[in-house]
Amino acid sequence: MLTLADHREVRFIDPRRFGVSPSTGQAGILTNNGQRTTVNGHLLRPRPRAPHDLAGRLRRALPCRKTPIKAALLNQSLLHGVGNIYADESLFRAGIRPRRQAGRLTRAELIGLRTALQAVLRRAIKLGGSSVSDYVNAEGMRGYFQIEHKVYGRAAESCTVCATPIQKITLAGRGTHFCPCCQK
Repeated sequence: MLTLADHREVRFIDPRRFGVSPSTGQAGILTNNGQRTTVNGHLLRPRPRAPHDLAGRLRRALPCRKTPIKAALLNQSLLHGVGNIYADESLFRAGIRPRRQAGRLTRAELIGLRTALQAVLRRAIKLGGSSVSDYVNAEGMRGYFQIEHKVYGRAAESCTVCATPIQKITLAGRGTHFCPCCQK
């Protein structure tokens, strides 16, 4: 908890610990000038929305790896802030199967994925996130991006593009949704 100068409080509730650095186990704050800082000894790390050089970053990090692209997107040391829902939705929009080896994606596919990630994250932010269970924002309001989900949470339902049933598998320990026809 942070107490601001005007005595308002900022509280961070993170039961699944997604807001904590996987390497240090700490959380922190990004200041107005973009610098990382600590609060009560906890380091804050920036959480960029799909960095501009995602294609280059993934190509450099994964050239020989057999890591599935979905697992790579969830790896917070490669890309901060992309969670399970937004990875599934971005991969669908990019037409990439979640099990594809990240190291085998072409530059064009990675650029398409970057574009899809940016579009999905912008739209999700505009709609207040995805309230698929108990998520609410700081004002207690539910998000509405779940209304636009194309694959996440839609297992066995018809794809909105081709009518093929959406499949659900477990990948990297997470439920993973995809269209076997639209995603190659």
